[in-house]
Amino acid sequence: MPADIHPVCFSAPERFETMGQPLLLVGCGNMGFSLLQGWLAAGAAAPEDVYVVEPSEMLRDRACQLGVAACSTVDELAPGLQPRLIVLAVKPQSIAEIAPAYARFAGTAAYVSIAAGVITTSLEKMLGDIAILRAMPNTPTSLGKGSTVVFANSRTDGGTRERVVALLRAGGSVHFVDREELIDAATAISGSGPAYVFLFIECLARRAATLGLGEKLALDLARETVAGAAALAMSDSSQHPAHLREKVTSPNGTTAAALEILLADDALDHLLGHAVDAARRRSASLSGEV
Repeated sequence: MPADIHPVCFSAPERFETMGQPLLLVGCGNMGFSLLQGWLAAGAAAPEDVYVVEPSEMLRDRACQLGVAACSTVDELAPGLQPRLIVLAVKPQSIAEIAPAYARFAGTAAYVSIAAGVITTSLEKMLGDIAILRAMPNTPTSLGKGSTVVFANSRTDGGTRERVVALLRAGGSVHFVDREELIDAATAISGSGPAYVFLFIECLARRAATLGLGEKLALDLARETVAGAAALAMSDSSQHPAHLREKVTSPNGTTAAALEILLADDALDHLLGHAVDAARRRSASLSGEV
């Protein structure tokens, strides 16, 4: 066992050799760790069947605390390892350097990439003409409340799709698209979307504090309001959000006064449109930088 592997990660030297159908997670940063948390919390994967390749010792230790095995490089994996599924959770700027080392598993594994902007044809050049799926999850997957949008290449059969869905569904909803460019659109909406919501909570809390509510109470109210409104929107999918908005807006009331500002000249819609389009264009442009 290599000296730089944390002993908590490998309780037995034979561990990699004896796992039946191991799942390999390449990269365990914020998104990779969120995925891992979701898989284990939902029971979609057992800790003993999952291991991580992550160069950062701090991130490896964090993964190991969940009971999975981890090492720093692909070269430390057992030669006989035959994973069925490999999830590439690395930054798009580094995938061209990292991914080719995993082509050795192409005979047994399907690959799922969550690297924004990295198209399947680029991945096929790195890994071979095999089953490759692009997925765009978001961070609420760690709580089972996420959304993941997936595109599968032509080499992906029904059985592979089912295995991927079973894994990703542990993090929340899974949606397939039949055109790869729609992944860029999904990145701008659900992938980056949690950050938009967090910013809204920040702004709402800041305004609450200026009204004298106090910093803690302001933040509590902002968080609870967004969480409660989202729960109402999810509770009945037959009701459009516009209908819910209208139900809580009394004529000439306080809500109507606020919405008059937000809806004036479609101000909020235009601002969000500019933001989403910037995210979509950035996702698309990343493919040219890989």
